[in-house]
Amino acid sequence: MQASPQAVKLIDLAGLQALFDALWRRGYEIVGPVQRDGAIVYDRVESVAELPAGWTDQQAPGSYRLMRRGDEAVFGYAVGPHSWKRYLFPPKQTLFSVQRQTDGGLQFSPAAIDAPKRAFIGVRACELAAIGVQDRVFAGGEHVDAAYAARREAVLLVAVNCAVAADTCFCSSMGTGPAVSGGHDLVLTELIDAAGHRFLVEASSEVGRELLAELPRQPATADAVAAARAQSQRVAAGQTRRIDAAAVPALLMRNLEHPRWDTVAERCLSCANCTLACPTCFCSNNQEVTDLAGAAHRERQWDSCFNVEFSHLGHGSVRGSVKARYRQWLTHKLATWHDQFGQSGCVGCGRCIAWCPVGIDITEEVAALAASDPGGTP
Repeated sequence: MQASPQAVKLIDLAGLQALFDALWRRGYEIVGPVQRDGAIVYDRVESVAELPAGWTDQQAPGSYRLMRRGDEAVFGYAVGPHSWKRYLFPPKQTLFSVQRQTDGGLQFSPAAIDAPKRAFIGVRACELAAIGVQDRVFAGGEHVDAAYAARREAVLLVAVNCAVAADTCFCSSMGTGPAVSGGHDLVLTELIDAAGHRFLVEASSEVGRELLAELPRQPATADAVAAARAQSQRVAAGQTRRIDAAAVPALLMRNLEHPRWDTVAERCLSCANCTLACPTCFCSNNQEVTDLAGAAHRERQWDSCFNVEFSHLGHGSVRGSVKARYRQWLTHKLATWHDQFGQSGCVGCGRCIAWCPVGIDITEEVAALAASDPGGTP
């Protein structure tokens, strides 16, 4: 947290509940972290009591486990299998409907846009960066996805500075965390020490300032602000995985025929877990759904470049091998995404590492390519 103590306020758990109450009064549906089925997932919450107090996550390649903490921190975990894109870019969405009329004609009806007012609670720095990436994809070009834009406009973002990093995190090397730097309405830093359990709060938008003004609060001390800054620095320093975001695009494009692609393909199941867990992947397909009453609907569903049918053309799949599909995913994510959108498609959240059934590590694959690359190491 970079602000001065005068610009930052201090609240306790009752103040956090007061924030929930203020959001409800304004008509927001609150979505936040909950502990369910052995993971931290995002779902509708109504009170602070539903947050995953006292839980943290232990992550490694192909592994995710919840463990009890030694305190009652409500944001004392890294990231789980869910990302916020499920609310902005839903897994399934009806685009339009067609109804056959009595005279044999067809009536086309666009689907109503579902864009409720939502407040996302507990958004991490890497996740804010991921939302920014999808903003570029769906709303930043000449052809704007109207449904995405409407949902995005209706969202209020309450971010949280990370207090812990999972073993799979590498946001620091990607320049996307762990400290929040923008793109939010409010940002919280949770502190638990001799002074008690409290949260530093800073507003970064007009609605954020209005909300903060309604909360029971007090000015933050210089010591509390310094403790928050030191916490972010410790989290960044504790990350052991890294990717050189500036060097990796050229590295990948120099090594399209590297034997490492065959090595990773021997392990990859082409299951698409990584793309489903990824907060920035945006592949989809359209399907026609019909019924016996003469109606049809066109639905957009999440898809993946790991599915062999995804690149199917008249003569067959363009990328028929697992090697080709994995190479497509990694080079697009880290290299050619820059050509399309002017930035990387990876935010260093580590979900693709933890949720890969065989533990393929994106940072390890990049390092393996770099180890024998004559053009330099990233």
